[in-house]
Amino acid sequence: MLPGPAGAAYAHRWGFGAFVLAEVVLLLSAVLVSAAAGPIPADRPIPPIVVVLATVLPALLAAGVAVLATVLRGNGPVLDLGLRWSWWDVRVGLKLGCAGLVVSCVATVVWVKVVGQANATSALTSVVGAERLPVSLAIMLFFYTWLVGPACEEMLYRGLLWGAIERLRWSRWAALVLSTVVFAVGHLEPLRTSLLLVIAIPIGLARLVTGRLPASILAHQINNFVPAVGLLLTSLGVWT
Repeated sequence: MLPGPAGAAYAHRWGFGAFVLAEVVLLLSAVLVSAAAGPIPADRPIPPIVVVLATVLPALLAAGVAVLATVLRGNGPVLDLGLRWSWWDVRVGLKLGCAGLVVSCVATVVWVKVVGQANATSALTSVVGAERLPVSLAIMLFFYTWLVGPACEEMLYRGLLWGAIERLRWSRWAALVLSTVVFAVGHLEPLRTSLLLVIAIPIGLARLVTGRLPASILAHQINNFVPAVGLLLTSLGVWT
């Protein structure tokens, strides 16, 4: 039996296999959405709807796999993924989220100086910057980047992966380190991996301190607000 998020004892039968399955669904669904759009000439930008679908749909499907794994082989997402919350979670999430935002801004400035402005944009920002999005899609992408995406990612990395590590009776610090590294590498942007490592530490600490996921979700959402605004302005052609 393992200690649960609220101090109760619980056990589940899912482990690293469930996390790997969710990651496969994440990557494969993105490939399938791109393939369904058909061949796109190199001199033409990716259609806006393809950009949005290939960004939003895979994360939602992967998070769905995480929930399904807990339902079929565990105690459900509330217990297994630590989705119980309290006002303490909100306070911790706000504090570490704001601290993380400051750290992320400083780390980003340093990182841009090292790699150069031309290499400093994320893959999504680079794709969106190639062509303006319709207002409705730009707003959808903004809310996804700010609110929905962080929740989905936390369910995968600080939920599913974290629970798989705890199932092996490794320490919470091991869960923090491994989930942070996998989170950074899992974005598949090698140049930004070091920056993502720094960004992920306060988010993981929120999960470590509270033992639950809502604090890390909130910290992640706070951290993503500024990039989400930048993405919105870029996708609308206001900021290039």
